[in-house]
Amino acid sequence: MTDTRTLKGKTLFITGASRGIGKAIALRAARDGANVVIAAKTSEPHPKLPGTIFSAAEEVEAAGGKALPILCDIRDDAQVAEAVARTVEAFGGVDILVNNASAISLTGTLDTPLKRWDLMMGVNGRGTFACAQACLPHLLKAENPHILTLSPPLNLNPRWFQHHTAYTIAKYAMSLCTLGMSAEFRGKVAVNSLWPRTIIGTAAIAMLKGAAEFDNCRKPEILADAAHAILTRDARTCTGHFFIDDEVLAEEGVTDLEPYAVKPGVPLAPDIFLD
Repeated sequence: MTDTRTLKGKTLFITGASRGIGKAIALRAARDGANVVIAAKTSEPHPKLPGTIFSAAEEVEAAGGKALPILCDIRDDAQVAEAVARTVEAFGGVDILVNNASAISLTGTLDTPLKRWDLMMGVNGRGTFACAQACLPHLLKAENPHILTLSPPLNLNPRWFQHHTAYTIAKYAMSLCTLGMSAEFRGKVAVNSLWPRTIIGTAAIAMLKGAAEFDNCRKPEILADAAHAILTRDARTCTGHFFIDDEVLAEEGVTDLEPYAVKPGVPLAPDIFLD
């Protein structure tokens, strides 16, 4: 029987993988010997955010994987289709789609320009759907196909809407894709979501908050290890879940989470959307 607890030889299409959580997931797969497509918008160094599709690709190769950096705005379905076509040409198919790319604005209704609304809905909702739609014909041919989306459990408690209605709607659009597609493709393609228990310390969050580092955060590697655990499970049975990172690791026997802390011993800040 084929060992599915490794991603060796698998092809992962990861959006927003030039930095942060997406890159961490890419590097974890690379250590298994996976093929990793770095699909993101950053081809030139950002003045405030580190990493490009090319620097991420170099790290993937150094970690033991094969990398294909592709400049892609997932709001543009033509660009997505071309990126997937290039992936199939390079690696012969797609085994895993990781919908990581996301836009954020934790602003109230009167402080959210419609341009920002369009960006969040375009990247989060439209982008997730477009990437799934483009990858699915290839995923349906794969041996153990997965779609994993970085989005929260669905919860209609008004507290998760009242301070940033637009952002919550945009993130829930991603989660609704998980809800619907997991039912539509049950038994054929696993479709799940993954969300962190605590705030994850990334450069994007640092820029958002105006701080260089967050002592009360966990590192992106906790999501990378949780994603790896999910993506190596049986796609026929592991579907329709809204996973939380520490719960996934507990199921894998990992209970000591201190190594994931940015600063061990400091109380952790909970992420939003979790009661």
